[in-house]
Amino acid sequence: MVIIIGAGISGLTCAKYLKDRGIQSLILEASDGVGGRVRTDVHEGFLLDRGFQILLTAYPEAQRLLDYQSLDLQAFKSGAIIRDIQKNDFSMVANPFKEPSKIWSSLTSNVGTFADKIRILRLILETGNVQEEVFEKKSISTIDYLRNYGFSDNMIQQFFRPFFGGVFLENELSTSANFFKYVFGKFYEGDAVIPAKGIEQIAKQIEKMLYIGTVKLNTKVVKIDGNRVYLESGDKLYGEKIVLATDGFNADKLLGKTTDRKFNATTCTYFSANQSPLKDKMLVLNPNRASMVHNMCVPSDIAPAYAPDGKSLISVSTQGFDLYDENELAKNIKRELITWYGNEVQDWQHLKTYHIPKALPNFDQSYIDNHLKISDILYQCGDATAYPSLNAAIATGRKVAEML
Repeated sequence: MVIIIGAGISGLTCAKYLKDRGIQSLILEASDGVGGRVRTDVHEGFLLDRGFQILLTAYPEAQRLLDYQSLDLQAFKSGAIIRDIQKNDFSMVANPFKEPSKIWSSLTSNVGTFADKIRILRLILETGNVQEEVFEKKSISTIDYLRNYGFSDNMIQQFFRPFFGGVFLENELSTSANFFKYVFGKFYEGDAVIPAKGIEQIAKQIEKMLYIGTVKLNTKVVKIDGNRVYLESGDKLYGEKIVLATDGFNADKLLGKTTDRKFNATTCTYFSANQSPLKDKMLVLNPNRASMVHNMCVPSDIAPAYAPDGKSLISVSTQGFDLYDENELAKNIKRELITWYGNEVQDWQHLKTYHIPKALPNFDQSYIDNHLKISDILYQCGDATAYPSLNAAIATGRKVAEML
C-alpha cells in the first residue's frame, strides 16, 4: 500500500498512474474535497473558482492525462484588453495568429511601439517549442529578460507586467525567465480555457479514474515516522511507501523542516451583475498595479454555467497585499470600476472574496529544484518541487508514480 498525503492535482495524478501499474494507494486529504487549490464553490447559483484560474491546453502533461472533451473546455480569446490610464479608455493586444481580425486594432493600439509588436511576433515563434528542459538551465529574471530582448518600458508596463504579473502573482516580474518563456509559448501554442462547470472538474475527472474509496477526506496527517503516518484523530496507518503531495509549506512542517519558502498571494473578489461590461472574451489588465483592480474578467462570458440565467459573474484579482476587510475592498473595487464602465457598476452585488496568501510558490531566478525522492520510503510531488503550474503538479505526480 502506498499512502499519499494530499488530494490535490499531484496526489490524484500519482494515484492514477499507480493504478495503471496495478499498485493500490490511499490518499489522505485534510479538507472536505479533492483538488487542493483547484476547487470551485457553488454560491447563490454561481460557480466560484477559489481564485481566478485557467488551464493552458498546450500543457503536455494535461494533454496526456485529461479528457478535454469531457471537461467541455471553454476558451478565452487569445490576447488581452488593456486599460489606458491616461485616456480613460481601453486598448487591445491580440494574438495575430489566432485573432486575425484584431491585427489592425492591436498594431494601432497605444500599448508599446510598432517595434515592440514585431518583437512579440518573434517571441511567439521562438517560444513555441520551449520544453521542460529549459528549467535545467540557469536563468535571469523575467524583467531582465524582457529588457534584454529590447522591449520598451511602455510595453513592459502596459502589457507584460499586468499580464504576467497576473500569471506569476507578483508585480516585479522577478520570476525566472525560463518559466516565462515556457508559459508564454504555451499561451500562444494552445488556448487558455476553463471547464464549463468550474475549474474543480479537472480534479474530479482525475478522481473518477481511481478505485472507489482511494480518497479519504477530512483526514489530517500530523506526523510521519518511518513507514507510519499519524492522524489528527489519534489513529496511525502503515504504508510501504509514503508520498507527500501537499503544498510546500505543509510538506516542510511534516518533514520537520524550518521552512523559508516564499509564496505569492492573490485575492479574488466576485460580483454578480445584470450584464457583462465586456464585448470580447478576454482578460482585462490594469497597468496601475497600485490600484485595487489588477486583472478582471467575466467567466460567465466564457462558460455560461458560471452564472444563473440573466446574470453575469465578474471576477476581479488583486495581488500581493494582506486582506484587511473584504467588504471595504469590494466597495473600493466598485468605486474604481465605475470610472471604467459607468454607473451600472453600482448595481453589482458582492458575492464572495477569496484571499489566498500561499497561492503559488515563488519562483525567482535563484530557485533550486528539490528531489522527488527523499528516502527509500518517502517521496514528494507537487508544483513546490518543480515550477508553479498545473502542468508541474501533474508531471511530478506522474514521475513519482513511475519511481514507485
